[in-house]
Amino acid sequence: MVINVKEMKSFNLKGLNILITGHTGFKGSWLCEWLLQEGAHVSGIALPPETPSLFSALRLEERISNHIVCDIRDFTNLSIGVKRSNPDIIFHFAAQALVRRSYREPLSTWDTNVIGTLNVLEAAKALGRSVTVIVVTTDKVYKNREWEYSYREEDELGGHDPYSSSKAACEIAVASWRASFGASDGVTVVTARAGNVIGGGDESEDRIIPDCFRSWRQGKPVEIRSPLSTRPWQHVLEPLSGYLALAAYTHLQNNIIHACNFGPEAEGHCRVEKLVKSLAAMGPGRTWLIKENNIMHEAKELSLSIDRARHILGWKPLLNFEETIKWTNDGYISTAKDFPKLVKFQIEEYRKRRQG
Repeated sequence: MVINVKEMKSFNLKGLNILITGHTGFKGSWLCEWLLQEGAHVSGIALPPETPSLFSALRLEERISNHIVCDIRDFTNLSIGVKRSNPDIIFHFAAQALVRRSYREPLSTWDTNVIGTLNVLEAAKALGRSVTVIVVTTDKVYKNREWEYSYREEDELGGHDPYSSSKAACEIAVASWRASFGASDGVTVVTARAGNVIGGGDESEDRIIPDCFRSWRQGKPVEIRSPLSTRPWQHVLEPLSGYLALAAYTHLQNNIIHACNFGPEAEGHCRVEKLVKSLAAMGPGRTWLIKENNIMHEAKELSLSIDRARHILGWKPLLNFEETIKWTNDGYISTAKDFPKLVKFQIEEYRKRRQG
């Protein structure tokens, strides 16, 4: 069965039961809001939201069908939550997603990102019916060779730091689980690998955009530890639209693609220094200083090939680099009162572009 792009665009989420693990996090909260606009029944399983959080700003706890506080390493309670949500589609975001924290907490990083993911798949299998699972990993799953070529889905997996290696191990574990159990138990599972995601509402530690605005709000220069590192920068709505396209493709047919990259066009692959300079130019008093950190390993060159998403899913990024920076900046300078309206507006505007 071949699914064309038009059919995927018209894929109706209204009335479907969608479960998001990690729904209290940055990407999870944006996807909750998007799915609510689509008329889906949204449930979430995650740790409590941090303070401040986009989840709280959008009052999502009051608006989704099920808000379940649970650590995905707790298989018993996770299974209860999955059964209660009764999902048609699961977006698995829950993870320890910070590189520098992974050096401080390597065991919990591997436990959460590998065993936690397998717990989600086993809980889905226990439902005893057809379920589509999109496991979100990262662009950092590839064995980084510091080359200028964009990584493709078939390239070798690897990882120097505990975070990257745990996500590469997650990919291997998912592939093994799919080959062993997926088809016979009705669970269709694919992985999605996205570039560096930015946008309003991210307050995570040790991420360049939140670090910038935390410093600038205090009238301080932001410290840049890897100014010459190249990353694939994209607004959060870009990969979310890719995950939805991948879910539609997978949900509508049995012949699946096992992994798919989502990233920006070539102009979005740029150095950290360019990103910071572009943001700094959008407001007064925004300064930075270079304080390189050679203690923890970080890749210098990283870019993604999105040919598979483009050719099979008909997906491509819609926002150019300037729009990505502006939409992100708008999110951070918005007042607390106006921020939820801005999030909804950006989603509505992006959906119109995507549907057009």
